[in-house]
Amino acid sequence: MNQYNSKDYPLQPLTYQLIGMGMEIHRILGKGFLEVVYKDAFEYELRLRNIIYEREKEYSVTYKNTILPHKFYADFVIENSIILEIKSKAGIIEQHQAQVLNYLAVSKLKLGLLLNFHEKSLQYQRIIL
Repeated sequence: MNQYNSKDYPLQPLTYQLIGMGMEIHRILGKGFLEVVYKDAFEYELRLRNIIYEREKEYSVTYKNTILPHKFYADFVIENSIILEIKSKAGIIEQHQAQVLNYLAVSKLKLGLLLNFHEKSLQYQRIIL
């Protein structure tokens, strides 16, 4: 396993822990459930480990000093540091990555984690802004 410095790869231990939790959830539940089932399981695991999180955190978008009516809802914000987005779709696509990038931009956070439970094994991507 490669070790990266914290500038190039922030929050490495917490990110590894979250990916491990996702792998455990996928091992137990398998693929095929709706996203909400995986979100509920993830929330259970976060509570079990006493990890601070917010679920469905709301973010506003400001345009020319005006708050736009549409809001973003990040699946989870972990320890006010990581946006965690859960998917149950056929593959991770560019739209999912763009969604996490948008959440990072409006939240001013630097690290996103995208987990997809739909495939044979857990798919994940770290997205650093």
